Amino acid sequence: MPVEPTVLQDRYRNRGTAYTLEERAELGITGRLPAAVETLEGQANRAYAQLKQKSSDLQKYIYLNEIHDRNQVLYFKLLADHLDELLPVVYDPTVGDAIQQWSVDYRDSRAVYLSINRPEDVKVSFESLGLGADDVDLIVVSDAQEILGIGDWGVNGTDISIGKLAVYTAAAGIDPNRVIAVNLDVGTDNEQLLNSPPYLGNRHARVTGKRYDDFIALYLRTVSELFPNALLHFEDFGPSNARRILVENADKYRIFNDDMQGTGAIVMASVFSALKVTGARWSEQRLVVFGAGTAGTGMADQIHAAMVRDGATPAEAKSNIWLIDVHGLVTDDMVDLPDYQRAYARPKSEVSAWADGEIELLTTIKHVKPTILIGTSTVHNAFTEDVVRALAEGVDRPVLLPLSNPTSRIEVMPSNAITWSEGRALMAVGIPVGPVDYNGISYEIGQANNALLYPGLGLGTIVSGARHVTDGMLLAAAEAVAGQVDVSHPGASLLPPVANLRASSATVAVAVARAAAQDGVATKTHENLIQAVQDAMWQPVYPTSDVEHAK
Repeated sequence: MPVEPTVLQDRYRNRGTAYTLEERAELGITGRLPAAVETLEGQANRAYAQLKQKSSDLQKYIYLNEIHDRNQVLYFKLLADHLDELLPVVYDPTVGDAIQQWSVDYRDSRAVYLSINRPEDVKVSFESLGLGADDVDLIVVSDAQEILGIGDWGVNGTDISIGKLAVYTAAAGIDPNRVIAVNLDVGTDNEQLLNSPPYLGNRHARVTGKRYDDFIALYLRTVSELFPNALLHFEDFGPSNARRILVENADKYRIFNDDMQGTGAIVMASVFSALKVTGARWSEQRLVVFGAGTAGTGMADQIHAAMVRDGATPAEAKSNIWLIDVHGLVTDDMVDLPDYQRAYARPKSEVSAWADGEIELLTTIKHVKPTILIGTSTVHNAFTEDVVRALAEGVDRPVLLPLSNPTSRIEVMPSNAITWSEGRALMAVGIPVGPVDYNGISYEIGQANNALLYPGLGLGTIVSGARHVTDGMLLAAAEAVAGQVDVSHPGASLLPPVANLRASSATVAVAVARAAAQDGVATKTHENLIQAVQDAMWQPVYPTSDVEHAK
């Protein structure tokens, strides 16, 4: 006879060796555990010691997933206690390695899979979860077309949604029992996957056009109908879809795109800090973005909005933004410009005298003299010594943000940029790096990690019940992040460290909730907002009253 499943097989309620002898008897699991009764702290210490024995981050990722599969509280206790160390393990960059092996290594899943070939299954798939309209706060969805820096990985990209939710919980206390991870399987253009026997997704090219748009519309209608209070987070959609989906639906749904809005807001936080150093205004900035994809143009959008809020007209703000892609400076005579680049395309007549043919980065820097240079190109060492020196010659304290990751893709290492700019560049980067010593000053280099912002933004949206994510909420989140650093001393970081992420997220959440109220989109009010945010943050502890429910 097969052994009956018990609470020990329920990842959401399992406490393992933390059950007392009396609880074991009540739950019918006497004799199913060793005699010792442990605390959660003791379990976490043992698990961490086992984790440290793993020889690679991918092995650590797999081990943590195994814990997540059997004991959710213990998993998040480990993350909370070692978040600075484990954030790169449970998410970027290690999740990218895991995704490439996902179908081969498939064990279990905590996601909902929606196939474009079976639109009739969308509603029933969510209904199968048994969750009511008020039971879900957050849904993270991806079609996995543009995973981190590794591209299209089809259904293998499911772990992006799961990993994002893990960060939301670990960093901001979003209740993991009130979230859903979703993969939209619309096919893949990755021939390696299509030809791989173990691949678990649809074996056809990506569906595009009207059929794709109808599937996205069906998804949005369904989740907003079934879970009307949930924040709908979009992650790692391709550049041709991400911006369009956001623009077309932002006023209809509670939607957020981290690649565009979250990345843009963390850049805003960096610039907020930099402007405290320079004393300049937003309306005075000149921006060059090298790498004009979804993320880069999302940053341009938010900086454009900041310029307008500071008094510039939309046309004036647009005239101070230059985009550069693989074909050079983006100009209005280019054929088949994506919609997200078209808004910032420079008139060809304005720049025709700069160069014959494509206008490269260095030429643009010399003519524009930008106050801000952002790199989202993934072109390693694109910011050469000539580029950085030209940037520093144009303005006294340039803001230099090479954000591509991992290290093999960053546009310039801070150690070089600080030297070439003679210590004048104000920097944040997309990878964790140590301090740079130059001329007796230790320069702390902040990491422009979206995890500093989106967990708190999500928490603030949930606490306020905001109907939409507004530009004001994003601005408030950016200002709250920037407000956590003191830039008054030489070499100060522009961004706070991720070590205190939980406290940081609470601060961001309060600012976001206040902005939601000011923008008129909040549906909840609180007598004490700070306490309301604290009360909303789920804690990785074993509840004291769940034994009856576990029977």
